[in-house]
Amino acid sequence: MRLTARGAVLCIVLASLVSALAATAVGHSAVNGAAFAAACVLAALTVRSSDLLALSVSPPLAYFCGALAAECLLTLGGDNFVRGVAVGLGARLAEAAPWLFGGTALLLVITVLRGLARNVRELGDELNGRRRRRPRRGPS
Repeated sequence: MRLTARGAVLCIVLASLVSALAATAVGHSAVNGAAFAAACVLAALTVRSSDLLALSVSPPLAYFCGALAAECLLTLGGDNFVRGVAVGLGARLAEAAPWLFGGTALLLVITVLRGLARNVRELGDELNGRRRRRPRRGPS
C-alpha cells in the first residue's frame, strides 16, 4: 500500500498531535520527538514515488500543526489562552528541535534513495516548458 503525499503528511500531523499529548501525560519530551522521527521514516517509506518531493518539504510544518493543536487542547480553559498556547508551543518546539532536525534528515535521506532527484528533474522540466519524450512503441 502506498500513501499520497497528503496522507503521509496527515500521518505525521496526527503522530505529532498524539505524541505531544502523550509526552505531556508521561512528562518526557523525548516521547514526542521519537514519535515524530518514527512517523517521518514511516511516511518516507510508504509514500508513492511520484509524491516524494511534496513530502520532503512538509515535516517541519506538519509537526508545527500537530504541536499547535496539542497546545490548544492542553491550554483549553486556561485564564489567558493565547499566552498559554504561545508559551507552551515555544517550549515544545525548543525541546523537540533536535528530533525535528533528525527526523527531517532521515526523511530526506530515505526520499533521496527512493528517487527524489527524479522528481526534482521532472519539476524543473515542467517549469521550463520541456516535455518528456514518451518512448516509441514500435514501428508506426
